[in-house]
Amino acid sequence: MSDNELGMFLRIRREAVTPAEVGLPAGPRRRTPGLRRAELSTLAGVSVEYVTRLEQGRDRRPSAQVLSALADALRLTASERIHLHRLAKGADGGFTCMGGATPARAVRPTVRALLDRLEPAPAVLLNRLSEILDCTAGYERLAGPIGLLDGRPPNLARFVFTDDRARTAYPDWDRIADEQVAALKQGPFRADRHVAALADELTLTAGATFAERVETLPGLPKSNGVARLIHPEAGELRLAYETLELPAADDQRLIVHLPADDATSAALDRLTGRLPGALRAVSG
Repeated sequence: MSDNELGMFLRIRREAVTPAEVGLPAGPRRRTPGLRRAELSTLAGVSVEYVTRLEQGRDRRPSAQVLSALADALRLTASERIHLHRLAKGADGGFTCMGGATPARAVRPTVRALLDRLEPAPAVLLNRLSEILDCTAGYERLAGPIGLLDGRPPNLARFVFTDDRARTAYPDWDRIADEQVAALKQGPFRADRHVAALADELTLTAGATFAERVETLPGLPKSNGVARLIHPEAGELRLAYETLELPAADDQRLIVHLPADDATSAALDRLTGRLPGALRAVSG
């Protein structure tokens, strides 16, 4: 399994930028998706040989100035710039932000109280291993019947890749699987021995469906969006979600779901036994 996360991210982003986006002509014989290495080197003011070394993993310690120039040339968003910085720091094995700390599993009382206040919305608290640490009763009504909470401890990534019920529960399974890999890779990934152990496990149990995503996906999960879920009692649901990162010391993230249309809002009301409109639908 490749450990060249920095090089892979730079290559994927280079191939995602069209010449038109940076004011370059496409040309009639263009075969390379996105920008050529030579074009990126010109835009960033570095040699094409250096771009090649970075992408191939032969140089993993670019300066802050080079990172900034590459980020500008690739039109990176703020979150992508932060991710690029983390990958560059993570390539140097001398320091990791987590320092080998065990994934957080304790839930602070105020976070638990926050979950109580979020009822009846489906909300779940995850750590960096995608273990489910706590959730609202509204989330239990969604996740319990599809089998997501059966694990000890329940783990969202493990469920998606190793439980056959996940493909029934998620009509857009491929997109959900992509997001789970991206979530595992957004931090130090294989520099974190706990995440690396889970990745090794899923490589063995899920095979290519997991391993190929690790090799091709950058670690940038979407913090919000709409996901479809097939519930055995409520039918197909369209759920808008927002991901809230807790402080670094908590090493946890909170995902809150809301109905993305009126039909889903009514279905969730029926599941909770509440009056219609208890959860307000959002557009999307």
